[in-house]
Amino acid sequence: MEQKKVGIWIRVSTEDQAKGESPEHHEKRARYYAESKGWSVKEVYHLEAVSGKSVMEHPETQRMLSHIKSGHISGIIFSKLARLARNTRELLDFADIFRECDADLISLQESIDTSTPAGRLFYTMIAAMAQWEREEIASRVAASVPIRAKLGKSLGGASPFGYQWIDKKLVPDPKEAPVRKRIYELFLEHQRKKRVARILNESGYRTRKGARFADSTIERLLRDPIAKGMRRMNYTKSLGTGKRWTMKPESEWVFTDVEPVVSEELWNQCNHVLDEQDKKKGNRPARPAVHLFTGYLFCHCGSKMYVPFNRGKYTCYKCTAKIGATEIETIFHEQLKSFFFSEEEIVKYLSDADRLIKEKEELLEARTKDARKLKEDMDNLVQLYLAGEMPKEGFGNHYRPLEERLTQIQEELPTLQGEIDFMKIQSISSNEIISEAKDLYSRWNTLETSQKRRIIETITENIIIGKDEVTINLCYLPSASEMASVRQRNLRDSSHRPA
Repeated sequence: MEQKKVGIWIRVSTEDQAKGESPEHHEKRARYYAESKGWSVKEVYHLEAVSGKSVMEHPETQRMLSHIKSGHISGIIFSKLARLARNTRELLDFADIFRECDADLISLQESIDTSTPAGRLFYTMIAAMAQWEREEIASRVAASVPIRAKLGKSLGGASPFGYQWIDKKLVPDPKEAPVRKRIYELFLEHQRKKRVARILNESGYRTRKGARFADSTIERLLRDPIAKGMRRMNYTKSLGTGKRWTMKPESEWVFTDVEPVVSEELWNQCNHVLDEQDKKKGNRPARPAVHLFTGYLFCHCGSKMYVPFNRGKYTCYKCTAKIGATEIETIFHEQLKSFFFSEEEIVKYLSDADRLIKEKEELLEARTKDARKLKEDMDNLVQLYLAGEMPKEGFGNHYRPLEERLTQIQEELPTLQGEIDFMKIQSISSNEIISEAKDLYSRWNTLETSQKRRIIETITENIIIGKDEVTINLCYLPSASEMASVRQRNLRDSSHRPA
């Protein structure tokens, strides 16, 4: 009978080597087994310090598989399944390839023989356990991340731009911190990310890696709250090797205090500008308008109207319709008379808003109390279980419903708080607009062009220039109930929007 030719597979992690499990030890063990079986060892495949998460594409793996397919060897010996691979899919792929080539997988610790149906079944079960073990390790590592974050410890990676690690603490970098502060100052002045990047690049500034600043880099640095002294951690997660990173729920974010490089007021001002740009232009701020009604004036044919160079009239380039700049400003000025609510409508609007805010706050307080009570009930159940006064099965039957209700309430609380924040801000903004605009009509001609433009941007939807008439569509203050319903609808839409 021809002697069976086998190979030896050695994959020992760095941690295992530290425990004394050397590659030589695993090779000797396999050789002893082969000798006892009367087999001939033809090859040894070394994958020391290689992760078992994915080994299929490793050069040694490909060499081993080519030997199996060519018949150079008809089996491979390894100390245990986790040494071959920890990924269940790859383990099963190995089994399929070996079965097709009539070759054997020999695991010394599990005593597995994949040539029999019973062996294949047992192999599948053990493979699933290896995958479970890897996921358990990953789970323990992931669970340690928020704990380390709350303690302010490093989670790996380089320090953010403008900071450096000194004695395991993040402190402002004397070279980079002034540049980061300059970014905020420039953006508040120009309100355009590309312009800030261009100014920095033309001034000779570069990123830490020596690259030129891009608008995406500027936005990332502006958005990061670490600049105002709030280091944000545990807020992203990877979807897998080579895949994109996504944001975790805000409830999992961890913040620690660091020394700021800009004031909180400056950070908030810049981020408010970014938020407004996101709403209006989808992250693309418009170029500064030269004329009062640029971007808001439309011809009846649907085209926008512009003022050609050195001309005093807005012109439609499609159908050549025209209207004088002074004429349209006079018409707009007169339209302001009918824009604002009567005193009675203003009082009713603000009263309704206050009532809705109060109702929402009462609901938030009630739900917060419900959550607190559920936590107390859950803690009491745990104490009873630990004291031996409640059986394990009974504990689970009572604990799980409470846990489910608590999770539902905790998911609802941020939404309620968000609605209250929105309604308060909207109410304050509306009140300010009304109070400031009461004498707008009388002061219009004394305003500077930039002030007039801001007013137009705030209250104008669009202006349609017809053949014989001008239609001015102004924004209006929604009713308090409309304001609340819009906010709720937006929250629901965003919660169902795919990442």
